[in-house]
Amino acid sequence: MMKHPPRTAWRDFPDAVLLASERETLSHPDYATAKSGDAVAAVRLVDALADEAEVSVFRRLLDRKEEDQPVLVSAHAYERDGYNAIPAALARLMSERLGFRFHANVVQTNIVGHTGAGGYNRLARQASFGGDVIPGRTYIMVDDFIGQGGTLANLRGWVECNGGTVVHAVGLTGKPYSAILNPTEEQLHDLRERHGPDLEKWWQDQFGHTFDCLTQSEARYLARSPDADTIRNRLAAAMREGDSGGRR
Repeated sequence: MMKHPPRTAWRDFPDAVLLASERETLSHPDYATAKSGDAVAAVRLVDALADEAEVSVFRRLLDRKEEDQPVLVSAHAYERDGYNAIPAALARLMSERLGFRFHANVVQTNIVGHTGAGGYNRLARQASFGGDVIPGRTYIMVDDFIGQGGTLANLRGWVECNGGTVVHAVGLTGKPYSAILNPTEEQLHDLRERHGPDLEKWWQDQFGHTFDCLTQSEARYLARSPDADTIRNRLAAAMREGDSGGRR
């Protein structure tokens, strides 16, 4: 059985906050170079797009006492074209504007190349994380783009399985519906009814968690798949592609 990163059930996790539209982010002249590792371009990008008023609203949304301020942690990622500098740049900008500490010790430990990848590829080739977590502290996850949300789910799993508690997530941009990370009971019921209990058992064997640890977008994607055999076959093909060096 392949070892996979830990996840925890979402419980009442709030919707992620998106700071900019997908259109203005992807069309920004600094986006491509920042995504490929240019730290200076990443700073310019997030400074231009992360509205100060919206970041301040996020600060009030948390409404936490000074002694219980959360720690920012970013989804450091290696993409097809290099190291993605945007999440760390956004975390540092939020640290400056909110006064929260940025904890840079948690990092992604593998290369998945999710940018431009399809749904099955994202599910099959998941981000793993490592690094020190401060036990007992609360965390806010920061990423540049929220697609299916699996990277944030695995980042949260690493933090919480090592003694931290994740209370919120922020993305520079993403699909608005993907900002809803917590799947509904109706969605999970529909997924289980549509594909039967054997798929969830298989999923737990393969990925180490049950369907309640999926994001809402992941659950929706699987529920819309034609049948359980299609899911298993498509995921197996994506895993073989990754093993043979075909990952992007």
